Amino acid sequence: MIAWSIVLIIAALVFYSVGVWSERLSGILKPWHAVMFWLGFAFDAVGTELMRRLTPGFELTLHNITGATALFLMLAHAGWATQVLVSRNERAIHTFHRISVVVWTLWLIPFVSGLVLGATAST
Repeated sequence: MIAWSIVLIIAALVFYSVGVWSERLSGILKPWHAVMFWLGFAFDAVGTELMRRLTPGFELTLHNITGATALFLMLAHAGWATQVLVSRNERAIHTFHRISVVVWTLWLIPFVSGLVLGATAST
């Protein structure tokens, strides 16, 4: 199960990064970017749930707090992107990338801390 959770969380990184950075480079939010955000969120949520099942109990750690926060932010980000596209708000469509990069950067905190924790646990 650990291998699957790692694959899923790396897939989340790939999908979310492709969505965020392609949106940033194009300067406009497109529907396929929102699809990438949703896929990133879904893979992260499933990977996180598999990781949770591997631990005996919940501990209030910095990694868990930042991870839960990042997961919530990804959900809010994907939902907001969808709402912006559905509403066809041109101003928001052209400025949404500013928010995306912030959420992506915050998401990297638990991703990197998970790498560090995993690496130190295996040594």
